[in-house]
Amino acid sequence: MHTLGRMSALRVLISINIMVSASTNSSLMDRQQRSFILPVEANTSLSKPVDTKAVLSCPPITQKAVLVTIRWEIILRDKPSCTRAYRRDTNETRAINCSDETISWDSRPDRNPALQIDPVAITHDGYYRCEVVTTHGHFYHGYHLKVLVPPEVTLFQLENETIVCRAAAGKPAAQISWTPGGDCHTVEEPLGNDTVTVQSSCRWEDHRVSNVSCSVSHLTGNRSLSIERNSG
Repeated sequence: MHTLGRMSALRVLISINIMVSASTNSSLMDRQQRSFILPVEANTSLSKPVDTKAVLSCPPITQKAVLVTIRWEIILRDKPSCTRAYRRDTNETRAINCSDETISWDSRPDRNPALQIDPVAITHDGYYRCEVVTTHGHFYHGYHLKVLVPPEVTLFQLENETIVCRAAAGKPAAQISWTPGGDCHTVEEPLGNDTVTVQSSCRWEDHRVSNVSCSVSHLTGNRSLSIERNSG
């Protein structure tokens, strides 16, 4: 009887150990699977004025992760894709199809893998994607870069008393409004390099209107000009 009791107890103990071991292995596998789930790729829309400096950052690297490689992919319109890469084990950088010297590493890529564009030009409109490979996985961040060009604003009067407000070569197109409102006609002229000239021409039948203002709204900033009407 004692022998049968000991055997039964041994079977129960073995069953418990198997269940605990299976539960532990399952929990470990779950943690491992969670650690290898790739994060959702992040994308940012970024607008920068022409002739300024843009700095594009990579995803942050956690303290426990060890950097393996960094890779920037640069896709500009009507140009082949450019790749700038860094390998930590060899401490080497390389560039493939990258002819634009204004696009470069912001500093040493092993310390700061950010990309800099200095100065920003109209031709830098495009998509920039950073891939960081660490011992904890792959991480991505992309930028849709839109370059802004402030328009050149002028206000003048023609001989027929029409007053013209012109916002030349802006990107995107500017918006023009008048104070006080008059009989106005506005046209847009695309210039072929993604810039647009907007011209608004106005007349006022009320001769009591002696001073008019033209307001130009643009993503790079707003401007307002005034002029005295010359009724001849």
